[in-house]
Amino acid sequence: MRQLFRTTLILLLTVSLLTSSVFAEGEWEVTPASERALQKGLEWLARNQGPEGNWNSNNLGLVGMGALAFLSAGYLPGRGRYGNTVQRALNYMTRNAKPSGLLNIANAQHDMYNHGLAAFALGQAYGMTNDKALNKVLDKALKLISNTQAEDGGWDYRARRQGRGHDLSLVVMQAKALRGAMDSGLEVSPEVVGSAIQSVRRYYKTRSGKNGLTNPKAAMLEAGQFTYNGGGGTLAMAAAGVVCLQEFGQYGDWRIGKNLDVIQAAIGKAAKPGSRNGSVPCGDAYTLYYVGQALYQVGGKRWRESYPRLRDYLVASQMLSAGESSQDGLWRGGRVGGVPGDMYGTAVACFVLSMPNRYLPILQEGKIDSISKQLKKK
Repeated sequence: MRQLFRTTLILLLTVSLLTSSVFAEGEWEVTPASERALQKGLEWLARNQGPEGNWNSNNLGLVGMGALAFLSAGYLPGRGRYGNTVQRALNYMTRNAKPSGLLNIANAQHDMYNHGLAAFALGQAYGMTNDKALNKVLDKALKLISNTQAEDGGWDYRARRQGRGHDLSLVVMQAKALRGAMDSGLEVSPEVVGSAIQSVRRYYKTRSGKNGLTNPKAAMLEAGQFTYNGGGGTLAMAAAGVVCLQEFGQYGDWRIGKNLDVIQAAIGKAAKPGSRNGSVPCGDAYTLYYVGQALYQVGGKRWRESYPRLRDYLVASQMLSAGESSQDGLWRGGRVGGVPGDMYGTAVACFVLSMPNRYLPILQEGKIDSISKQLKKK
Protein backbone atom coordinates (compact mmCIF):
# COMPACT_ATOMS: atom_id res chain seq x y z
CA MET A 1 0.00 0.00 0.00
CA ARG A 2 2.78 2.45 0.92
CA GLN A 3 4.64 1.59 -2.31
CA LEU A 4 1.46 2.39 -4.26
CA PHE A 5 1.21 5.73 -2.39
CA ARG A 6 4.80 6.64 -3.30
CA THR A 7 4.34 5.70 -6.97
CA THR A 8 1.10 7.70 -7.17
CA LEU A 9 2.72 10.68 -5.44
CA ILE A 10 5.63 10.73 -7.90
CA LEU A 11 3.21 10.64 -10.84
CA LEU A 12 1.11 13.44 -9.34
CA LEU A 13 4.19 15.56 -8.71
CA THR A 14 5.37 15.09 -12.28
CA VAL A 15 2.01 16.20 -13.64
CA SER A 16 1.44 19.02 -11.16
CA LEU A 17 4.80 20.67 -11.79
CA LEU A 18 3.82 20.90 -15.44
CA THR A 19 0.48 22.51 -14.59
CA SER A 20 -0.33 24.05 -11.20
CA SER A 21 -0.60 23.37 -7.46
CA VAL A 22 -3.12 20.57 -7.67
CA PHE A 23 -3.46 19.95 -3.94
CA ALA A 24 -4.14 23.55 -2.86
CA GLU A 25 -7.74 24.34 -1.93
CA GLY A 26 -7.90 27.48 -4.03
CA GLU A 27 -6.62 31.01 -4.47
CA TRP A 28 -7.25 31.78 -0.83
CA GLU A 29 -4.29 29.45 -0.15
CA VAL A 30 -2.09 29.92 -3.23
CA THR A 31 -2.17 33.08 -5.33
CA PRO A 32 -0.28 33.91 -8.54
CA ALA A 33 1.84 36.33 -6.50
CA SER A 34 2.71 33.74 -3.85
CA GLU A 35 3.62 31.20 -6.54
CA ARG A 36 5.93 33.73 -8.19
CA ALA A 37 7.55 34.51 -4.83
CA LEU A 38 8.06 30.81 -4.18
CA GLN A 39 9.75 30.25 -7.52
CA LYS A 40 12.01 33.29 -7.03
CA GLY A 41 13.01 31.93 -3.62
CA LEU A 42 13.81 28.50 -5.02
CA GLU A 43 15.87 30.11 -7.77
CA TRP A 44 17.91 31.96 -5.12
CA LEU A 45 18.48 28.74 -3.15
CA ALA A 46 19.57 26.81 -6.24
CA ARG A 47 21.83 29.63 -7.40
CA ASN A 48 23.58 29.94 -4.03
CA GLN A 49 24.06 26.23 -3.28
CA GLY A 50 27.70 25.15 -3.16
CA PRO A 51 29.06 22.33 -5.35
CA GLU A 52 29.10 19.91 -2.41
CA GLY A 53 25.39 20.44 -1.76
CA ASN A 54 25.50 22.77 1.24
CA TRP A 55 25.07 26.52 1.61
CA ASN A 56 28.36 27.89 2.97
CA SER A 57 27.83 25.93 6.20
CA ASN A 58 28.49 22.42 7.50
CA ASN A 59 25.26 22.53 9.53
CA LEU A 60 23.32 19.46 8.37
CA GLY A 61 20.12 20.87 9.81
CA LEU A 62 20.40 23.91 7.55
CA VAL A 63 21.11 21.69 4.56
CA GLY A 64 18.06 19.64 5.49
CA MET A 65 15.95 22.80 5.57
CA GLY A 66 17.22 23.64 2.11
CA ALA A 67 16.17 20.22 0.85
CA LEU A 68 12.75 20.63 2.47
CA ALA A 69 12.18 23.88 0.59
CA PHE A 70 12.38 22.03 -2.73
CA LEU A 71 10.64 18.84 -1.57
CA SER A 72 7.70 20.81 -0.19
CA ALA A 73 7.37 22.51 -3.58
CA GLY A 74 7.19 19.12 -5.27
CA TYR A 75 10.73 18.85 -6.64
CA LEU A 76 12.16 15.36 -6.23
CA PRO A 77 15.85 14.36 -6.23
CA GLY A 78 17.19 13.54 -9.67
CA ARG A 79 14.06 14.72 -11.47
CA GLY A 80 13.09 17.95 -13.16
CA ARG A 81 14.43 21.47 -12.90
CA TYR A 82 15.85 21.20 -9.38
CA GLY A 83 16.50 17.47 -9.27
CA ASN A 84 20.28 17.91 -9.05
CA THR A 85 19.95 20.61 -6.38
CA VAL A 86 17.86 18.37 -4.13
CA GLN A 87 20.06 15.34 -4.76
CA ARG A 88 23.24 17.24 -3.85
CA ALA A 89 21.67 18.41 -0.57
CA LEU A 90 20.55 14.87 0.35
CA ASN A 91 23.95 13.46 -0.62
CA TYR A 92 25.71 16.02 1.57
CA MET A 93 23.66 14.88 4.59
CA THR A 94 24.01 11.15 4.01
CA ARG A 95 27.70 11.44 3.17
CA ASN A 96 28.38 13.22 6.44
CA ALA A 97 26.32 10.95 8.69
CA LYS A 98 28.52 9.52 11.44
CA PRO A 99 28.83 5.75 12.06
CA SER A 100 26.71 6.20 15.21
CA GLY A 101 23.90 7.61 13.06
CA LEU A 102 24.45 11.18 14.27
CA LEU A 103 23.63 13.81 11.66
CA ASN A 104 25.88 16.57 12.93
CA ILE A 105 29.42 17.55 11.98
CA ALA A 106 29.28 21.05 13.47
CA ASN A 107 29.65 22.02 17.14
CA ALA A 108 28.72 19.10 19.42
CA GLN A 109 26.50 21.47 21.39
CA HIS A 110 24.22 21.42 18.33
CA ASP A 111 24.12 17.62 18.03
CA MET A 112 20.46 16.87 18.55
CA TYR A 113 19.05 20.05 17.06
CA ASN A 114 20.86 19.56 13.76
CA HIS A 115 20.22 15.82 13.95
CA GLY A 116 16.48 16.21 14.41
CA LEU A 117 16.00 18.64 11.53
CA ALA A 118 18.26 16.65 9.17
CA ALA A 119 16.51 13.38 10.09
CA PHE A 120 13.12 14.98 9.47
CA ALA A 121 14.21 16.14 6.01
CA LEU A 122 15.63 12.74 5.11
CA GLY A 123 12.45 11.08 6.35
CA GLN A 124 10.30 13.25 4.09
CA ALA A 125 12.58 12.55 1.14
CA TYR A 126 12.43 8.82 1.81
CA GLY A 127 8.64 8.91 2.03
CA MET A 128 8.49 10.58 -1.38
CA THR A 129 11.09 8.42 -3.17
CA ASN A 130 11.53 5.08 -1.36
CA ASP A 131 15.30 5.51 -1.84
CA LYS A 132 16.97 2.61 -0.01
CA ALA A 133 20.15 4.62 0.51
CA LEU A 134 18.15 7.08 2.60
CA ASN A 135 16.51 4.25 4.51
CA LYS A 136 19.87 2.97 5.74
CA VAL A 137 20.89 6.37 7.11
CA LEU A 138 17.46 7.00 8.59
CA ASP A 139 17.40 3.72 10.45
CA LYS A 140 20.56 4.63 12.34
CA ALA A 141 19.37 8.19 12.90
CA LEU A 142 16.10 7.01 14.45
CA LYS A 143 17.86 4.55 16.72
CA LEU A 144 20.12 7.34 17.94
CA ILE A 145 17.06 9.47 18.76
CA SER A 146 15.55 6.62 20.77
CA ASN A 147 18.82 5.78 22.53
CA THR A 148 19.52 9.36 23.59
CA GLN A 149 16.05 10.15 24.93
CA ALA A 150 16.26 11.39 28.52
CA GLU A 151 14.44 9.68 31.34
CA ASP A 152 11.82 12.44 31.38
CA GLY A 153 11.10 12.02 27.65
CA GLY A 154 13.18 14.96 26.43
CA TRP A 155 16.62 15.31 24.87
CA ASP A 156 19.87 17.12 25.61
CA TYR A 157 21.64 19.30 23.04
CA ARG A 158 24.45 16.75 22.90
CA ALA A 159 23.87 13.20 21.69
CA ARG A 160 23.84 11.57 25.10
CA ARG A 161 21.29 10.09 27.45
CA GLN A 162 20.51 12.26 30.47
CA GLY A 163 18.12 12.20 33.37
CA ARG A 164 16.32 15.29 32.10
CA GLY A 165 15.92 16.89 28.71
CA HIS A 166 17.11 20.45 28.18
CA ASP A 167 14.11 22.24 26.65
CA LEU A 168 10.98 21.99 24.52
CA SER A 169 12.69 22.90 21.24
CA LEU A 170 14.74 19.71 21.35
CA VAL A 171 11.72 17.52 22.13
CA VAL A 172 9.73 18.88 19.21
CA MET A 173 12.63 18.59 16.76
CA GLN A 174 13.12 14.89 17.56
CA ALA A 175 9.37 14.29 17.64
CA LYS A 176 9.00 15.67 14.12
CA ALA A 177 11.73 13.33 12.90
CA LEU A 178 9.93 10.40 14.55
CA ARG A 179 6.55 11.38 13.14
CA GLY A 180 8.02 11.81 9.66
CA ALA A 181 9.55 8.36 9.87
CA MET A 182 6.21 6.84 10.91
CA ASP A 183 4.55 8.50 7.92
CA SER A 184 7.10 6.86 5.66
CA GLY A 185 6.49 3.38 7.06
CA LEU A 186 9.57 3.14 9.28
CA GLU A 187 9.29 1.56 12.70
CA VAL A 188 9.27 3.88 15.71
CA SER A 189 8.79 2.84 19.33
CA PRO A 190 5.39 4.02 20.65
CA GLU A 191 6.97 4.22 24.10
CA VAL A 192 9.50 6.78 22.85
CA VAL A 193 6.72 8.82 21.24
CA GLY A 194 4.45 8.61 24.28
CA SER A 195 7.22 9.75 26.58
CA ALA A 196 8.03 12.67 24.26
CA ILE A 197 4.40 13.79 24.22
CA GLN A 198 4.29 13.80 28.01
CA SER A 199 7.52 15.79 28.07
CA VAL A 200 5.94 18.41 25.80
CA ARG A 201 3.05 18.81 28.22
CA ARG A 202 5.45 19.47 31.09
CA TYR A 203 6.63 22.63 29.35
CA TYR A 204 3.16 24.17 29.42
CA LYS A 205 2.72 26.87 32.06
CA THR A 206 -0.18 29.05 33.14
CA ARG A 207 0.36 32.55 34.42
CA SER A 208 0.41 31.21 37.97
CA GLY A 209 2.90 28.44 37.09
CA LYS A 210 0.61 25.41 36.69
CA ASN A 211 1.37 22.86 33.96
CA GLY A 212 -1.96 21.07 34.16
CA LEU A 213 -0.53 17.60 34.74
CA THR A 214 -1.75 17.27 38.33
CA ASN A 215 -4.79 19.56 38.26
CA PRO A 216 -5.86 20.15 34.65
CA LYS A 217 -9.23 21.66 35.56
CA ALA A 218 -7.55 24.48 37.48
CA ALA A 219 -5.00 25.07 34.71
CA MET A 220 -7.71 25.21 32.06
CA LEU A 221 -9.25 28.23 33.77
CA GLU A 222 -6.11 30.33 33.29
CA ALA A 223 -4.31 31.72 30.28
CA GLY A 224 -1.11 29.86 29.51
CA GLN A 225 1.24 28.61 26.82
CA PHE A 226 4.19 26.37 26.07
CA THR A 227 7.57 27.58 27.26
CA TYR A 228 11.18 26.98 26.29
CA ASN A 229 12.22 25.40 29.60
CA GLY A 230 9.47 26.15 32.09
CA GLY A 231 10.06 29.91 32.30
CA GLY A 232 8.55 32.59 30.14
CA GLY A 233 6.66 31.63 27.02
CA THR A 234 7.63 32.52 23.46
CA LEU A 235 5.65 32.52 20.24
CA ALA A 236 8.02 29.91 18.78
CA MET A 237 7.45 27.49 21.66
CA ALA A 238 3.68 28.08 21.68
CA ALA A 239 3.63 26.96 18.05
CA ALA A 240 6.16 24.13 18.51
CA GLY A 241 4.10 22.55 21.27
CA VAL A 242 0.97 22.65 19.12
CA VAL A 243 2.82 21.06 16.22
CA CYS A 244 3.96 18.13 18.32
CA LEU A 245 0.56 17.42 19.87
CA GLN A 246 -1.28 17.75 16.56
CA GLU A 247 1.14 15.60 14.61
CA PHE A 248 0.66 12.76 17.05
CA GLY A 249 -3.11 13.03 17.00
CA GLN A 250 -3.61 14.61 20.43
CA TYR A 251 -6.47 16.71 19.08
CA GLY A 252 -8.45 16.85 22.31
CA ASP A 253 -5.62 18.35 24.35
CA TRP A 254 -6.92 21.63 25.77
CA ARG A 255 -3.43 23.17 25.59
CA ILE A 256 -3.73 23.38 21.80
CA GLY A 257 -6.48 25.98 21.87
CA LYS A 258 -4.71 28.04 24.53
CA ASN A 259 -1.57 28.27 22.42
CA LEU A 260 -3.44 28.95 19.20
CA ASP A 261 -4.98 31.97 20.91
CA VAL A 262 -1.44 33.17 21.62
CA ILE A 263 -0.37 32.55 18.02
CA GLN A 264 -3.32 34.28 16.40
CA ALA A 265 -3.09 37.25 18.75
CA ALA A 266 0.57 37.69 17.77
CA ILE A 267 -0.22 37.47 14.06
CA GLY A 268 -3.04 39.99 14.47
CA LYS A 269 -0.70 42.48 16.16
CA ALA A 270 2.20 41.98 13.76
CA ALA A 271 3.57 45.00 11.98
CA LYS A 272 3.16 45.27 8.23
CA PRO A 273 6.20 44.19 6.24
CA GLY A 274 8.72 46.70 5.07
CA SER A 275 8.76 47.03 1.31
CA ARG A 276 11.13 44.36 -0.06
CA ASN A 277 13.29 44.38 3.09
CA GLY A 278 13.61 40.59 3.34
CA SER A 279 11.94 40.30 6.74
CA VAL A 280 9.70 37.38 7.65
CA PRO A 281 6.51 37.41 9.73
CA CYS A 282 6.62 36.33 13.39
CA GLY A 283 10.00 38.02 13.91
CA ASP A 284 12.35 35.35 12.55
CA ALA A 285 12.40 32.26 10.36
CA TYR A 286 12.70 29.85 13.30
CA THR A 287 9.40 31.08 14.76
CA LEU A 288 7.72 31.21 11.35
CA TYR A 289 8.69 27.58 10.69
CA TYR A 290 6.62 26.40 13.65
CA VAL A 291 3.80 28.96 13.40
CA GLY A 292 3.04 27.97 9.82
CA GLN A 293 2.94 24.28 10.68
CA ALA A 294 0.85 24.78 13.82
CA LEU A 295 -1.84 26.63 11.88
CA TYR A 296 -1.76 24.07 9.06
CA GLN A 297 -2.03 21.05 11.35
CA VAL A 298 -5.01 22.53 13.18
CA GLY A 299 -6.61 23.69 9.95
CA GLY A 300 -10.16 24.97 9.73
CA LYS A 301 -11.00 28.54 10.64
CA ARG A 302 -7.63 29.18 12.33
CA TRP A 303 -5.73 28.24 9.15
CA ARG A 304 -8.09 30.14 6.86
CA GLU A 305 -7.91 33.29 8.98
CA SER A 306 -4.17 33.43 9.59
CA TYR A 307 -2.35 31.72 6.73
CA PRO A 308 -3.14 34.42 4.13
CA ARG A 309 -1.53 37.00 6.44
CA LEU A 310 1.70 35.01 6.60
CA ARG A 311 1.64 34.37 2.86
CA ASP A 312 0.98 37.97 1.87
CA TYR A 313 3.63 39.25 4.27
CA LEU A 314 6.21 37.01 2.60
CA VAL A 315 5.13 38.12 -0.88
CA ALA A 316 5.48 41.80 0.08
CA SER A 317 8.79 41.50 1.93
CA GLN A 318 10.80 39.30 -0.46
CA MET A 319 13.91 41.07 -1.67
CA LEU A 320 13.95 41.67 -5.42
CA SER A 321 17.04 43.01 -7.12
CA ALA A 322 17.43 42.12 -10.78
CA GLY A 323 20.90 43.64 -10.88
CA GLU A 324 22.17 41.82 -7.79
CA SER A 325 21.79 38.03 -7.99
CA SER A 326 23.06 37.52 -4.43
CA GLN A 327 19.95 39.26 -3.09
CA ASP A 328 17.33 38.67 -5.76
CA GLY A 329 14.59 36.45 -4.29
CA LEU A 330 15.80 36.00 -0.71
CA TRP A 331 14.37 36.47 2.78
CA ARG A 332 16.51 37.10 5.87
CA GLY A 333 16.59 34.48 8.64
CA GLY A 334 16.51 36.94 11.51
CA ARG A 335 18.83 35.07 13.92
CA VAL A 336 21.88 34.18 11.85
CA GLY A 337 23.68 36.44 9.39
CA GLY A 338 25.53 35.83 6.14
CA VAL A 339 24.68 33.23 3.51
CA PRO A 340 23.57 30.60 6.10
CA GLY A 341 21.10 33.08 7.62
CA ASP A 342 19.75 34.15 4.25
CA MET A 343 19.55 30.52 3.19
CA TYR A 344 17.57 29.59 6.32
CA GLY A 345 15.18 32.50 5.95
CA THR A 346 14.62 31.78 2.27
CA ALA A 347 14.20 28.04 2.79
CA VAL A 348 11.64 28.51 5.58
CA ALA A 349 9.73 31.11 3.55
CA CYS A 350 9.59 28.71 0.58
CA PHE A 351 8.52 25.89 2.89
CA VAL A 352 5.64 27.98 4.27
CA LEU A 353 4.56 29.16 0.82
CA SER A 354 4.59 25.53 -0.37
CA MET A 355 2.57 24.07 2.50
CA PRO A 356 -0.83 24.40 0.76
CA ASN A 357 0.46 22.10 -2.00
CA ARG A 358 0.56 19.25 0.55
CA TYR A 359 3.36 17.40 -1.23
CA LEU A 360 5.29 16.31 1.88
CA PRO A 361 4.13 13.06 3.50
CA ILE A 362 3.71 14.83 6.85
CA LEU A 363 1.26 17.26 5.22
CA GLN A 364 -0.92 14.56 3.69
CA GLU A 365 -4.40 14.62 5.21
CA GLY A 366 -5.78 11.39 6.61
CA LYS A 367 -2.50 9.99 7.93
CA ILE A 368 -2.50 11.46 11.42
CA ASP A 369 -5.49 9.49 12.67
CA SER A 370 -3.77 6.18 11.92
CA ILE A 371 -0.77 7.25 14.02
CA SER A 372 -3.01 8.24 16.93
CA LYS A 373 -4.71 4.84 16.80
CA GLN A 374 -1.33 3.09 16.70
CA LEU A 375 -0.25 4.87 19.86
CA LYS A 376 -3.50 3.96 21.64
CA LYS A 377 -3.05 0.26 20.82
CA LYS A 378 0.28 0.01 22.61
